[in-house]
Amino acid sequence: MVDPGLAARPTRRPGPDRQPGGMISVASLTKRYREVAAVEDVSFRCEPGTVTGFLGPNGAGKSTTMRMICGLTPPTSGSATVQGVPYRRISNPGRHVGVLLDAAAQHSGRTGRETLVLTAQVLGVDTARVGAMLDRVGLPPKAAKRRVGAYSLGMRQRLGIAQALLGDPTVLILDEPANGLDPEGIHWMRSMLRDFADRGGTVLLSSHLLLEVEAVADRFVVIAGGRIAAQGTKGELLTKPTGVVVRALDGAALRAALARDGLPARPDGQGAFVVDASAEAVGRAAAATGAVLLELRQAGGSGLEELFLSLTNPAAAAPAPQEALR
Repeated sequence: MVDPGLAARPTRRPGPDRQPGGMISVASLTKRYREVAAVEDVSFRCEPGTVTGFLGPNGAGKSTTMRMICGLTPPTSGSATVQGVPYRRISNPGRHVGVLLDAAAQHSGRTGRETLVLTAQVLGVDTARVGAMLDRVGLPPKAAKRRVGAYSLGMRQRLGIAQALLGDPTVLILDEPANGLDPEGIHWMRSMLRDFADRGGTVLLSSHLLLEVEAVADRFVVIAGGRIAAQGTKGELLTKPTGVVVRALDGAALRAALARDGLPARPDGQGAFVVDASAEAVGRAAAATGAVLLELRQAGGSGLEELFLSLTNPAAAAPAPQEALR
């Protein structure tokens, strides 16, 4: 019997063909192999209607954490629940949670269509959905008739995503699903995940493609050395560009011109100035004194790549904002 907690799903913009998603909750999750801690005291939540980007370098503990969430690896301590209960207690979990942890794990001797037909039969789903899923993930009939052993990695990823979606789940847990996808495939996956979340679903996404994660995710969880290094919304962790960077042939004259207009400038250490003002205001101040500008551009903010590097390789980037640290 399905735990009663599975029926209590919060409402958030559900589409006509699905129910609202459920929460993923990870509390003090720890996994030790003898004296080695692969994951240490990891806690985070993934809310319905959101995409959570789960980020970290190789060996940081991402895959181990996701395997513990899905009941494949027993934790040493701590807990993980999906829709309020441990994954192993969900009756017919593929109807509630779509999982893709390793696209290479598919049976190489079956065709793509056979793989999905068998999955549909196990889940108790109408096999008529198989054709629709193949179309949705971009596997044409000719490819669907080929054995999975002859598939490229990108084709295996598409088939794995089709398997994850086949039961019409409200939660998706995907580990590196973009590996092997071409740019068109990555764009398709980003649109699919955004649509899934916007219709009330919950997505936990692990990926090394930081720009793609930044484009689709609402929240980020960064793990390093088996521990959470930072987590929060995009607005909390990433800073927007402020002010402009300006460089002139005569730096001293430019600085004096900016000061006359009440535009204090601070050196950037590379011969330019950072000014907390609009490009128009800076340009007008320079033009009034005939200063010759060599550069005038928007100052850069702190993007996901900078945050990632600062947290996982402190020597490679400037320190992360203090409010991002946990």
